Amino acid sequence: MALNRAAAWSLLTEYTESPSLLKHALAVETCTRAYGEREAAARGMSSEEAAALVELYGNTGLLHDFDYEKFPSQEEHPFVGNRILAERGWPEELRHAILAHAEYSGTPRVSHLDKVLFACDELAGFLTACALVKPTKSIGDVEVAGVKKKMKDKAFARGVNRDDITKGAEELGVPLDAHIAFCIEAMRRNAEELGLEGRPAPSALGESR
Repeated sequence: MALNRAAAWSLLTEYTESPSLLKHALAVETCTRAYGEREAAARGMSSEEAAALVELYGNTGLLHDFDYEKFPSQEEHPFVGNRILAERGWPEELRHAILAHAEYSGTPRVSHLDKVLFACDELAGFLTACALVKPTKSIGDVEVAGVKKKMKDKAFARGVNRDDITKGAEELGVPLDAHIAFCIEAMRRNAEELGLEGRPAPSALGESR
């Protein structure tokens, strides 16, 4: 079987049933894929090379937590998943990035892909949370200033590591505001699949009656 996006999705859903974990995988994929597109353009790649790079970045994002539901402990995740990925022939670049996204793994982040995955993981989850508390539940209503304000609110989305968001942008060499804006825009383009296209605000619903 070709190790393409369809294969990545099949593997993800083989191990993951939780709707929230699946949405998180899609959100991280969306952001990593966008960075892959930008990197391919920066390298001046041919269309075929660019497509392969973008798919590598996207699949890495999609699969980064595929083992988490069944193997959630730090002793297991992402190590069990990496063994499964190796057994099924997934590339070393993808597997290294997935190991490196877990700080406790001791795996250094060396490549651009390593840094992109780490930078996008916590932020994608945080942006999703920011969208879902909007009256419209739309990523279209999420702005950089509001995200940074929410980052200071320790009671909001407590499971998201703010330090990882900041550190991720620093390691990637992208200003935090620009990184947040880039990921918001990527998620807006894929809002329907992420379930973040939103709905009319309650006041608008009332006016339409």
